[in-house]
Amino acid sequence: MIARITPSALAGTVTAISSKSMAHRLIIAAALANGETQVRCNTTCADIDATVRCLTALGSTITRSAGVYTIHPIPKSQEHGILRALAGAVLDCGESGSTLRFMLPVACALGADATFTGEGRLKDRPLSPLTDELVAAGCDMPLEGGLPLTATGRLRPGVFELPGDVSSQYISGLLLACPLLGRPSEIHVHGTIESKPYIDLTIQALAAFGVIVHSERNRANDFTVFHIEGTGYRTPGAITVEGDWSNAAFWLCAGAMGSNPITVDGLSMTSAQGDRNILAALSLFGARIGRATDAATVRPDRLRGYEMSARDIPDLVPIISAVASVAEGTTRIRDCARLRLKESDRLETCASELSKLGAHIRIQGEDLVIEGVASLAGGTVDAHNDHRIAMMAAIAATRCTEPVIIHGADAVNKSYPDFFSHYRQLGGTVSLEEGR
Repeated sequence: MIARITPSALAGTVTAISSKSMAHRLIIAAALANGETQVRCNTTCADIDATVRCLTALGSTITRSAGVYTIHPIPKSQEHGILRALAGAVLDCGESGSTLRFMLPVACALGADATFTGEGRLKDRPLSPLTDELVAAGCDMPLEGGLPLTATGRLRPGVFELPGDVSSQYISGLLLACPLLGRPSEIHVHGTIESKPYIDLTIQALAAFGVIVHSERNRANDFTVFHIEGTGYRTPGAITVEGDWSNAAFWLCAGAMGSNPITVDGLSMTSAQGDRNILAALSLFGARIGRATDAATVRPDRLRGYEMSARDIPDLVPIISAVASVAEGTTRIRDCARLRLKESDRLETCASELSKLGAHIRIQGEDLVIEGVASLAGGTVDAHNDHRIAMMAAIAATRCTEPVIIHGADAVNKSYPDFFSHYRQLGGTVSLEEGR
């Protein structure tokens, strides 16, 4: 799909879609629980659909109607009273890294003997050292990684060891698997934990299903221990997925870059989502921030660049880069190495596609360095099959002097199928056509 955007200011109010990150976690927990769960979720997307597809392949029954998922858990064995996943299942993860990294440990905990498949860059995204730990705990799978991947055997409870500078999704996957193991387990994470807010989100989801995780920091030996009881999941009956800060960030940044305030409602000001830090980031740029009980408003003001770390907010880098492109002075975004392992190499695609629009942006080691300009020129960009690059370009278009053409704009379907509809709702001018 090609999106053609005529530059215009955005303004108004939009309701946040449900958090994709939390939806993954709650839907998985519901499929592993001791009874039916209603999960209220006002949107779906390709990544959530992938998780639903995998859980269905393992034996869960999941339907969606009027924004509510009705989830019947994977059946239990009559003999042993444990969840009995369908042996030999094929789990198609699409392009969802979260689905693969969450469902691999879960399938191993269930003894599913499952084969994982995927598309795009997911086939090449790393799984070690997660796979090393799963093999050490009783499973069998190729250690060289890559998809398709067949995992056999059943995961044993015990102690799992991971470095903190790998994907937090590895830790979350083990946290989701450990309640199924029948006995307590521990996850030892060595060094500083990358993207820790996503682990906090997993712990919050587990708590909603009666699984309490205790953590403690061993400062002397520089590691964190997560203690998980293997007592299973208990359904809360019904639960609502909170609003998505990651996708709301695009509209809030448009408010900072434009000439009118933008409000996103349906957001929790106390959310564990790390991307709630978009408000702090925009405040440091100089934008004016308003907070209500369940809404955030960003008003434009004079923007100035500054230095920041992407360690806990990697998914915000594309849209923050767009803001920095029109902020006075220099912005340096540090700790960006892990962006190379996303749906695209986001260090390269942020730099290349914003440069095509007239931004002054360069890669320096693991950092992005951006020299702000008064306005961007416009032009033709490629989304590189990356939803956040497509949305970044669309928001950057509001500060361009000429139209912006986005090839591969259908990448937004990965997380936000209604993105261009909401773009128009806020006053944006965009036409969509078939093509690449």
